[in-house]
Amino acid sequence: MIYITKADYISDYKIRLAFSDHKEGIVDLKDVLANDHRSVFKSLLDIEKFKRFKVEMYTLVWENGLDLAPEFLYKKIVI
Repeated sequence: MIYITKADYISDYKIRLAFSDHKEGIVDLKDVLANDHRSVFKSLLDIEKFKRFKVEMYTLVWENGLDLAPEFLYKKIVI
């Protein structure tokens, strides 16, 4: 199982992630947030809310309850 070991905000909707297999890269979540019509995603288009993520249970979570699977994020990273 792959999981997130570290996450750092970069800019805009970009986060640098490190995974349990030592792979690291940047994920840009702007399209994910903009293209999903559920309110839990739309609310994070507010950049100040977006920045307030944390690593919990080995994945990214936000205050509004959204969490994204580490496998999904792993596939989206750019090295």
